[in-house]
Amino acid sequence: MSNATVIRPLTPDLSADFQTVMGPSGACYGCWCTAFMMSPKARQASTPDERRDLFLNIVAEGPPPGLILYRDGAPVGWMQIGPRALVPEWNNPRRSSTPLPDAPADDPGVWAITCFFLHTKHRGQGLSHALVAAGIDHARANGARVLEASPMDQAKRSKSIGLFVGSTSVFEKAGFETVARQKPNRPLMRFTL
Repeated sequence: MSNATVIRPLTPDLSADFQTVMGPSGACYGCWCTAFMMSPKARQASTPDERRDLFLNIVAEGPPPGLILYRDGAPVGWMQIGPRALVPEWNNPRRSSTPLPDAPADDPGVWAITCFFLHTKHRGQGLSHALVAAGIDHARANGARVLEASPMDQAKRSKSIGLFVGSTSVFEKAGFETVARQKPNRPLMRFTL
């Protein structure tokens, strides 16, 4: 098996591939990658199908809200990336990802990598590194001036579901630097483009 890897922006023509990556349950507890797009109250009041439809509408309207990773032609991974303004809950002042004054959430040049999802059998193989590298290129090509993330320093298990935010070490290896630590175990990291 070659394990050839291709990473593409999620455009409307790839919506079915995104649904394949998320699986029938919508990834983590039916989230459908809306955790940072909806208020907790709205998310709790919605069904997984409503969250899926909301996300697919976002894809249809564009721009691409993230990147899909293919391995040997099959869609197996996902990374949400885009302007901070598109993920309002990520900008909440009580989060580890609270924006700093020099990179406000309403600045279209301030982008964020907010979550990852990989099929179980593809976790722990370094694919997050490939997604982050592709994300840097994608953000740069689309006019971002900074790219931020708020990963986890350590997880109890290397394949922990809590690592949907990514691992600090992955971002460090990509050249991100810690610019704030507003919560233990969750730095705010930045890559200047």
